[in-house]
Amino acid sequence: MKYLFICLLGAGLWACSSVNQATVTSANLKVAGSGANKIDSLVRPYHDTLLAEMGEVIAFSSRGMIAQRPGSDLMNWVADAVFVNQTKTVRLSEPVICLLNTGGIRSTINKGEITLADMFKLMPFDNEIVWARMPISALADIEHFIKSTGGEPLSNASIEKGKLLLNGIRPETTSFIVITSDYLVNGGDKATFFSKRLEANFTGKLMRNALIEEAREQKELQIDTVSRIHF
Repeated sequence: MKYLFICLLGAGLWACSSVNQATVTSANLKVAGSGANKIDSLVRPYHDTLLAEMGEVIAFSSRGMIAQRPGSDLMNWVADAVFVNQTKTVRLSEPVICLLNTGGIRSTINKGEITLADMFKLMPFDNEIVWARMPISALADIEHFIKSTGGEPLSNASIEKGKLLLNGIRPETTSFIVITSDYLVNGGDKATFFSKRLEANFTGKLMRNALIEEAREQKELQIDTVSRIHF
């Protein structure tokens, strides 16, 4: 705590500097006595508040869940939570799926109470939710992508014998929506097929916040254990 406050203060002074180039040297500074006590008294309220917020129980899980390719209960829950969060108040006029990346799921969900801290461990990155409208010709590219990675979180769709099947697709369908992350839309994990997008709507909403909202609403996490990926 003593050193944290000094680091933050130093970072603030550096950020405010107008000098274009500088040579920086540093040394450890030990704070003791009354000075240390004053720093503790300044930092402690923020520390205690943060601990209380992160320890809030927001949901319950009846089982432990993991992210495991080609598909798993946790991959299903994350994709479904984002899909439901984004579509519950929207009238859909074309097929909509949710496609995320397994590497973005950074933790497990244990059986029992789920805290806010658990959600931050699960999704520590500030990735934004994006709606990407794709031409129907991009189906083959997505199929290839999922096959090459070995499996990714998928909602409102499935891979059967290597083919991507969308709910609500018709013979006259010319485009579909992929709800995903800004990381993938920008080509992360070699998802280069998103360069074919017809348009993209960056929602400004973090994926983590969507997961927290759905966990709170579900109270007991709605878990699907059936893999949606079959090559």
